[in-house]
Amino acid sequence: MPAPKRIGSQTVAFAQPPVILATAALAGAKEGQGPLRPTFDKVIEDPYYGEDSWEKAERRFLQEALEKALAKANLRPEQVDYLLAGDLLNQIVAANFAARALGIPYVGLYGACATIYEGLALGAMLIDGGFADYVLIGSSSHYSTAERQFRFPTEHGSQRPPTAQWTVTGAGAILLGRQGKGPRVTHATIGRVIDLGSTDPMNMGAAMAPAAANTIVSHLSDLGRQVTDYDLILTGDLGYYGRELLLALCREYGYELGERHNDCGLMIFDRQKQDVHAGGSGCGCPAVVTCGYLFQELSAGRLRRVLGIGTGALMSPITTKQGDTIPAIAHAVVLEA
Repeated sequence: MPAPKRIGSQTVAFAQPPVILATAALAGAKEGQGPLRPTFDKVIEDPYYGEDSWEKAERRFLQEALEKALAKANLRPEQVDYLLAGDLLNQIVAANFAARALGIPYVGLYGACATIYEGLALGAMLIDGGFADYVLIGSSSHYSTAERQFRFPTEHGSQRPPTAQWTVTGAGAILLGRQGKGPRVTHATIGRVIDLGSTDPMNMGAAMAPAAANTIVSHLSDLGRQVTDYDLILTGDLGYYGRELLLALCREYGYELGERHNDCGLMIFDRQKQDVHAGGSGCGCPAVVTCGYLFQELSAGRLRRVLGIGTGALMSPITTKQGDTIPAIAHAVVLEA
């Protein structure tokens, strides 16, 4: 007997769609200079955020975002059933330390930059499955911690090619509930790992675009929907070149995304005024755009149905240095006002 909530090959439909009760978005100084500044709860000018390392600063970003989402919903940590969170640091230590501080039963996630949407999908499954009343989800990144781990320390002053993206300094948090008022998570499409042989860590958009296309096409096929069934199809952090590749790949499958598509990595910065090359990236990129701009647009009714796709490059510094290819993942959820 097939699973009753499963549709097609990769998609699930929630019988009682969980509600996004509250979100919080904290962003760094460069992000605050971009066009989405009014949608952030807080812009933090100091990259150290009063700490003695960038890693500790990122931990503080994430913990504060999680606490702020709880405060908006007037909930205490002990009322939350599960915390699902992750980041880009080795052993996802930003999330681990935030979980230590909050004391909520915790599942650490690593989906690279797709983590916030991975958490949304899994959190919705926990609630719709009857395993939780409240699930808290979070994700973060920091320009300096990510550069030091995956590429070069900022002190190195290395040149970046045009395809490189700027890792977002920021954190986002989402509180899901079984009941209440707010946008709902109605469907989720879990992605497959796609690897078409890209090896350039300075061009992650090229590595992630095929995974995004695979998930979008699978989602539309599973539900028998068209691009026009969505007000917005939003990818996580493909950047300029990744977006162009995504549009071409979807076109080959017969889907013209056109103006209904946008990318968090292109929205968070002004590429004409800010030196970010191909756009933004990092776990914090889709997290702050989703928890700020997207949540506000859905809550106000300016957007009614959105397909959000988190995109992640599943590489490590070791595999990159060994010349291996970059596998990628994309997870999608449907958010409805």
